[in-house]
Amino acid sequence: MNTRESDFWSNDAEPCVAPEHFNKVVASAADLAIVLDLDGTIQTIITNPLNPDLGRLDHWHLRDIREVVTEDSLSKVERELDAFRSGIVESVGSIEINHSDTSNWEFPIRYTIHRTGEENLILMLGRDLRPIADLQQRLVKAQLALEKDYENHRKFETRYRVLLDSARDPFVLVNATTGRILDANVAASACLGTDVDALRGTNFAQEFEGSRSAQFLAGLISDADQDYKPTQTKLRRNGQLVIIDTTMFRASGEKLLLCRLETGLGADGADQDLASLLSSLFRNGVDAVVFTDHVGTIRYANEAFLSLCDISQLSDAKGTSFADHLARGNVDLRVLLENASKVGFLAAYSTKLESRHGTQVAVEVSTTILPERSGNAFAFVLRDSSRLDLLREVQSDLPLSSAEGTSQNVIELVGSAPLKDIVAATTDVVEKMCIETAVELTGNNRVAAAEMLGLSRQSLYVKLRKFGLLNKEG
Repeated sequence: MNTRESDFWSNDAEPCVAPEHFNKVVASAADLAIVLDLDGTIQTIITNPLNPDLGRLDHWHLRDIREVVTEDSLSKVERELDAFRSGIVESVGSIEINHSDTSNWEFPIRYTIHRTGEENLILMLGRDLRPIADLQQRLVKAQLALEKDYENHRKFETRYRVLLDSARDPFVLVNATTGRILDANVAASACLGTDVDALRGTNFAQEFEGSRSAQFLAGLISDADQDYKPTQTKLRRNGQLVIIDTTMFRASGEKLLLCRLETGLGADGADQDLASLLSSLFRNGVDAVVFTDHVGTIRYANEAFLSLCDISQLSDAKGTSFADHLARGNVDLRVLLENASKVGFLAAYSTKLESRHGTQVAVEVSTTILPERSGNAFAFVLRDSSRLDLLREVQSDLPLSSAEGTSQNVIELVGSAPLKDIVAATTDVVEKMCIETAVELTGNNRVAAAEMLGLSRQSLYVKLRKFGLLNKEG
């Protein structure tokens, strides 16, 4: 049963708390208890043993309370002492005072002030506010952190929305577990023939003809696990053929599918058929095909390229530099990229591929630049030329009128072998051309021809016999 404070302790009754226990009751009821005279001198001070953070304050005994409070609390202390000295109030409400110890240690205390029965003494019962202040500070920090996270969330949400809606390609974000559409951009809504708001929350499979939800979703997940294997299907609303290129990723523990829809522009479906044929050629073609970015980093490569380089799977090559797979490394790559950038393509460049096991394969490389919105890309088509002779033999009986063709053949050898091998293979051809020219210019005068070439007549006859020109008329 609750009683009013005037009924809690009857004046006529014997004290409910014995004097020897009163100090313990006061010490445990408050964190800090001070008996203060009306002049401000501390007569008694008791700290709660359950709150060791306050420490021992015995050195405050018989000191003026004004010496142990901060400047901002002096006015509060003076006001309360004046009120009690004037006898206007029995007791006052709580006041908050900041204490300052000799070590410049400050701590806030909330006091309630009571009369003691002695005209010159008052009792101040205080509660340590530091736990509350710490809690409030933590709450403020948590609130600031939440506001900062909210601002960051808004910032990334805006960036995401602008990026998604400004993309020209149709993109649909699908939950990999439920198969339902989480988001889509404007291009996707136009492709699927409905509003973005209407798409959100619907089953992605129902947008396509003859697609069962579970099988369709399993197919998308399977295609996402295999590099560059898009799904082909038809839209339910207009029957248009689309290719779905799927990327799977995880966000906050949730698996998501980012689906890019590729559609043809022709009404007769010719563009779609062409895209399908090109995709099939890339995957199943005999020649190796590699797509890189503007600096030569591999983005896609087909099985033929992986086989030439003895690479087990695309993920081992994807993201690496194309130069890592060329025998002359960056030298070859720089020649391919620079020449293709100048004229748009480079045909039949001879070089060698180096496999992961160190073996080399002679190839002819054709390079084409592919302009993209985000920057240029490059396509490389590589044909195995190891079965052909690395050095193309020039017929020893080449007529003089074919000198231009010989020069072209020599030029084509550059890149297929070291310079010393090319020079060694073409020395006889050049030597024969020079002798034929000298004999023709001198009207078949062997003495004059020898002088023109800086040879002795005997050396000239040896070379004429070597190249079958000894009996040739001038």
